[in-house]
Amino acid sequence: MAIAEVTIIPIGTATTSLSAYVAELQDVLSKQEGIRYELTSMSTIIEGPLDRLFEVILLLHETPFHSGALRVSTSVKIDDRRDKPSSSAQKIRSVQEKITNSEH
Repeated sequence: MAIAEVTIIPIGTATTSLSAYVAELQDVLSKQEGIRYELTSMSTIIEGPLDRLFEVILLLHETPFHSGALRVSTSVKIDDRRDKPSSSAQKIRSVQEKITNSEH
C-alpha cells in the first residue's frame, strides 16, 4: 500500500480562507472506495494502491475548478514501500517505539 501526502491550493478565489475548499475535498474523499485518508492541519494523507491514489489525486485536483477556482496548485509526496506492509499508523508507531526505547 502506498501513502501520499496531498496539498491542494485553489488560487484566484474570492477569499483567503480555504476551509470551504478543504471541506469539499474531504467530502469527495469520503465517497472514494479502496483508500484511507486523514486530514491534517497542512495536508491530507491518503493510503491505498498506487494506481488508485493517482485516480483520487486527479479527482481532488479537479474539484476546486468545479467550485470556481481559476487556478489550482497541487503538491504530492508519495511513499511507496514494497518490502513490507506500510501505513501512516505503522510509521508513527515505529517512531514512537524508538522514542520509548531511547528513554530507557
